[in-house]
Amino acid sequence: MSQPRQRFSPRLSAGGRRVETVTDMTTDSLFSFPAEPAVGWASRLAVFDLETTGIDVETSRVVTANVSVIDADGLPVSRRDWLVNPGVDIPEQATAVHGVTTARAVAEGRDAAEVIGEIVAALREVLASGLPLVIYNAPYDLTLLDREARRYGVEPLHAPMPIIDPLVIDKAVDKYRKGKRTLTVTAEFYGVELLDAHDAGADAIAAGRVAQAVAAKHAKALQITGEELHGRQAVWFKEQALSFQEYMRRSRDPEFTARTEWPVG
Repeated sequence: MSQPRQRFSPRLSAGGRRVETVTDMTTDSLFSFPAEPAVGWASRLAVFDLETTGIDVETSRVVTANVSVIDADGLPVSRRDWLVNPGVDIPEQATAVHGVTTARAVAEGRDAAEVIGEIVAALREVLASGLPLVIYNAPYDLTLLDREARRYGVEPLHAPMPIIDPLVIDKAVDKYRKGKRTLTVTAEFYGVELLDAHDAGADAIAAGRVAQAVAAKHAKALQITGEELHGRQAVWFKEQALSFQEYMRRSRDPEFTARTEWPVG
């Protein structure tokens, strides 16, 4: 059965500002176009984000998800969104972040097992096509998705690559910049507009645009293949995690242990 998807087309508003309009499409494959390696790993990117019931990757459940593809200008050329009935109550703290209540998830969300299978399949498809997959703070989203897949008997992703994690890359190429490195803060620093933070689609697409902005700003350091960058990020992430672990042990908790695995913990 063909899968519905949406295409975003740029246009100019009355004030001359580029905006995006949405039209529905139907295709036999969610991502039926080939990867375009023309200008390096940042020229065309798949992007992914989850909004969930909490922060613990072992116990939290998926509430909303997005898998999109953006072109070299950062414009979405395909997009798919999911709303899930997670089968558990959504805590008020989580609702305050992403806006989805338990009542809405029950009324409008789809079966969790079915959706998790579709998300994994969509990610497997974009990776098989050769597209790098951008995920801001990849160990959170990919590890949580791995646990959800195992929970519902879905075959999880195995060693997905190349993954592009703008959080890890930004910390590596601009190590001494002060301030937070949340997606909202980092997007602002790189001049990327993020109008609806904690909407899975808005966050996923903004993360892709941040990755492209980082690549443009630090082209000399990042002029490598996506596969090579994947390997370097694993090293960078471990170094960053161990540095944070040292800080935490010195300042707060002598027993603190940081996760060092990337992109799946």
